[in-house]
Amino acid sequence: MQPEYKAVARQSLLFSSMPEEEVETLLSTAHVTEYDRGQTIFLQGEKATAIFIVISGWCKLYRIAPSGTEAVVGVFTQGRSFGEALAFRGDVYPVSAEAVTSLKLMRIEADDYLRRIRETPEAAISLLASTFRHLHSLVGQIEALKARTSAQRVAEFLCELSNADEGSCEVVLPYDKILIAGRLGMKPESLSRAFARLKSEGVQIKQNLAKIEDIEHLRVYCEEDPAQAWTR
Repeated sequence: MQPEYKAVARQSLLFSSMPEEEVETLLSTAHVTEYDRGQTIFLQGEKATAIFIVISGWCKLYRIAPSGTEAVVGVFTQGRSFGEALAFRGDVYPVSAEAVTSLKLMRIEADDYLRRIRETPEAAISLLASTFRHLHSLVGQIEALKARTSAQRVAEFLCELSNADEGSCEVVLPYDKILIAGRLGMKPESLSRAFARLKSEGVQIKQNLAKIEDIEHLRVYCEEDPAQAWTR
């Protein structure tokens, strides 16, 4: 396995608190697969047998409702892991996974990780930390859906993508606007209205590029009382 792939895996919560020798043991049996945009990784209902770490690119987890509607559960990028808890239970995937850009995924067989858990407590601690992050992320998504306007949710999404601490900056939207809308729990037309509303907050959207006049101001707007934000 290439050294840069191992470096990404070591930075993930799944391995961050695990001793180096344990990480090397697990990575010795892991492998990296490349996926094209739109390619399926696994389908809802398939037996879960592996853990995945994103090496590069973006992938989405989603469910298909009986009505045929797609509900986006999560979108993951470099260093994020998924599939842990289900793989260890030998359960089926309650979601499907798909590459939304060119994607490299590291696959670790659940049985290999379980063997390390039986032999070292650090492996179990790393698993708990990763599972907690997933839970914390889901709680954050629910809070945003309940307590923030659509424009605030979009603003927070842009802030998460930005590496700037202050001043103006540009953010490249990493995937298409339909998926962004699904990720933020809104319809595409609601996303368009949210983008339009953010113009007054110094955000200009041109195709897949967002130009932000003042990233600090936008972060303050994200945390603003929704009662005030609704009046904008």
